[in-house]
Amino acid sequence: MTWESGLEDGAHTIGRWITDRAAHSPRRIAIDDRGVTTDYATLAVRATDLAEGLRQAGYGPGDRVATVSGNSTDHVVVFFACALAGVAMVPLSWRLTPRELVEVLDRADPVLVLVEDEHSSLADEALRRLVDARAGADARELPAVAALGTTGVEASVPPSRHPRPTRHVHDDDALLVVFTSGSEAAPKGVVLTHANCFWNNLALAQAMPLNADDVVLAMLPQFHVAAWNCQPLLAWWVGATVVLERSFQPARVLQLIAERRVTAMMGVPTQYAMLTSDREWQATDAGALRLALVGGATMPPWLQDEWTRRGIPLTQGYGLTEAAPNVLHLPAAEAARAPGAVGRPYPHVGVLVVDPETLLPLEGDATGELWVRGPSVFAGYLGDDGATARARSGEWLRTGDLVHRDADGVFRIVDRLKDIFISGGENVAPAEVELALSLHPLIEAAAVVGVPDAVWGERGVAFVVPVAGAVLSADEVRAHARRNLAVFKVPVHVEFVDALPRSTIEKLARSRLRDRARQLMEGVRR
Repeated sequence: MTWESGLEDGAHTIGRWITDRAAHSPRRIAIDDRGVTTDYATLAVRATDLAEGLRQAGYGPGDRVATVSGNSTDHVVVFFACALAGVAMVPLSWRLTPRELVEVLDRADPVLVLVEDEHSSLADEALRRLVDARAGADARELPAVAALGTTGVEASVPPSRHPRPTRHVHDDDALLVVFTSGSEAAPKGVVLTHANCFWNNLALAQAMPLNADDVVLAMLPQFHVAAWNCQPLLAWWVGATVVLERSFQPARVLQLIAERRVTAMMGVPTQYAMLTSDREWQATDAGALRLALVGGATMPPWLQDEWTRRGIPLTQGYGLTEAAPNVLHLPAAEAARAPGAVGRPYPHVGVLVVDPETLLPLEGDATGELWVRGPSVFAGYLGDDGATARARSGEWLRTGDLVHRDADGVFRIVDRLKDIFISGGENVAPAEVELALSLHPLIEAAAVVGVPDAVWGERGVAFVVPVAGAVLSADEVRAHARRNLAVFKVPVHVEFVDALPRSTIEKLARSRLRDRARQLMEGVRR
């Protein structure tokens, strides 16, 4: 079987995008990675060679390959190689602590882990802990491990312990497994198929098209679904250039916008706000930038005004990982007339506003839970049928977000029915933070809520009940949190209480804690 014949089996398989584009425009630049450029022909050859290496080593559809890597050409090669081989790529966050990373590794249960040199210490510690965790009753095999790049896995692929038979790649094969924080303590792996990602990008192409002359700045970390499905994959589909940036530094981003003549980009409100605060903001030549997409949270009106004054209105979007992620968008031309709105549905995306109590659809001008359906909605949570069932109602995905739809069909996000809050564009699940805090021997109970923050959108405030007679300081609690949680999850403030308020014996009264947290933070700001 040749890879060309293998690709014909699935009409919506993503691996063919890079081989088709290489055949059409081989010398166009696909990637600009810190000044090192890669054309489409080279990217396709590296990806197909690695895909063949994976297949020869026994990997195939049904397998998962995890990565711990920053944004890089090597990482993109792995993505397309996995797509060509029918293997699901599981990009894991390098922002996690070893304790957190070993938990998602255990849940993902990959057959192979690929590690970038920069993050080898983190990955090595997590893998060591995984060895310890599986030394007892858990008899599952450990994954093979290799380095990314031409001198790593591209030179030699570790053999599979359980080789898979060769077959074509199908539309419904898993392409990406992206871990996202839900309302539960542990992150869940969202399974996105080739078809999910195809339809997501087709919708994006119809709503906000790119062309071969575009230069897309990709500054979101590639363990987020948006780092693939909000512009970069579409750019590679049409033959545009993607400028990869590994970390967000406002001055550096502004420099890239000017020097690379960036035409399209996506970021979260925090990033756009930090760009406007940089001393080079007014002097930066951003004349080529025509499409600046906002996601992760609703942008404040002042931010839209600031960018509009520079002649670059921001395009607001709304989505969630389970929808691959695009659900709603608001063209920049409408944003100024509808502050706080997140727009209307993308093509091929169906939405309902549902009464949270009766679960009946609401028509016209209404407030209720947003439900979503369409070919881009995920295949389910990895290894968690119960969570998948809770997230669905028939063919509909229940987002857990309370929205208002006005008479013109424009949506606004009112609140989250779930308890997640968003800090700097990153989802933070209070239950996960609370579990980490409870690992401290002097903490009896803890509750975390999000409060508004001018820079980060929201930050966490922790209410902690110490063990009786314990002497515990806020600094000690935060230091403990930093050892066990990624930085963006660490509460900005700790308040000690005798007991946590409850609306019933079982249910925590988070609304009362949110009110108290807002009062506390207002006092701190004064």
